[in-house]
Amino acid sequence: MNKILAALIAGLFAVGVFAQTPAQPAKPAMPAMPATPATPATPATPATPAMPAAKVETKAEKAAAAKAAKAEKAAAAKAAKAEKAAAAKKAKEDKAAAAKAAKAEKAAAAKKAKEDKAAAAKK
Repeated sequence: MNKILAALIAGLFAVGVFAQTPAQPAKPAMPAMPATPATPATPATPATPAMPAAKVETKAEKAAAAKAAKAEKAAAAKAAKAEKAAAAKKAKEDKAAAAKAAKAEKAAAAKKAKEDKAAAAKK
């Protein structure tokens, strides 16, 4: 606080010193010069048509566009998820069908082996 007060007081003294210095003497005015004729004006150039301004979107339009993009992205993700689920279901069905066919083939082979064994026993 003391430093601030000391700086303010020193500033006041400096302003007082400059305020008491005598003013510079004024310079004599320059003599008037004769008027010169103005240069003729150049003709104006024709206006060029302005380029169409880029479409300016308002906040509401930007928000609507962002919402539409988000909805489109969500729909695409949902479609991809449904496609993936359908592919998984198809693969599961194919695997089950292959397992069923293998089981039936194994049962048929076992039945044939049993029949062959019974036929061999009869001989």
